[in-house]
Amino acid sequence: ILASILSLIIYWIIRDRYRVRNLNGKHVFITGCDAGLGNSLAKWLDKKGFCVIAACATEKGSQELQSCSSLSLKTVNLNLADSNSIAKAVVFVTEQTAGKGLFGLVSYAEGTAPVAPTDWLRIEDFHSVLDVSLLGLIEITLKLLPLLKKAEGRVVNLINAKGLMAFVGSGYSLSKWGMEAFSDTLRIEMQHFGVKVSIVEHGFFKAEEVNSDIIEKYLFKLWNRLTPEIRDSYGEKYL
Repeated sequence: ILASILSLIIYWIIRDRYRVRNLNGKHVFITGCDAGLGNSLAKWLDKKGFCVIAACATEKGSQELQSCSSLSLKTVNLNLADSNSIAKAVVFVTEQTAGKGLFGLVSYAEGTAPVAPTDWLRIEDFHSVLDVSLLGLIEITLKLLPLLKKAEGRVVNLINAKGLMAFVGSGYSLSKWGMEAFSDTLRIEMQHFGVKVSIVEHGFFKAEEVNSDIIEKYLFKLWNRLTPEIRDSYGEKYL
């Protein structure tokens, strides 16, 4: 019993050493803050005392987040599928950090992905999710690395674990597996600069419950645009 108590005390002492202190002045940039996980995280870190820079895809999302946060929380519009939008966001983050560097980058994005057999899809269907949830996140990470290295900060990539199970066609699983590989490689390379790279594989959230009517509507849309040859090879029974 004494050994167990002693081990627990040692564990708490070691764990406490890794707790981040002096939060004031530490800037954290979070993508995907319009709603859901990114939105909740921005509010929570803001209450903890971090200088939060929240990226939102819509003006409405920015206004709603600012209305329930402190004055230190800043928002910026960001379209991860647009390199110009990414460049403007990077300039904004650089100005806000004022030479201190970036303490944290939290990347979260859920691109729209059609659910259908692979040969029902076109290349633009893959772009609709990969341009946001993979290439967009990679691009903004690359452009913020100098600020992260300056502050010896950390990168945290939030990846939906359901995307790691490749059970349906589309770029959704591709984007999640791609972010895993990118994160693992970046972690090894950034160790030399004191930058930490972490992956958080999360599950379903109530806010993310899927509307089956929308999925069905999209499925019929894809079915109707198929060539007669492909439709005949599957048949109405398959649909």
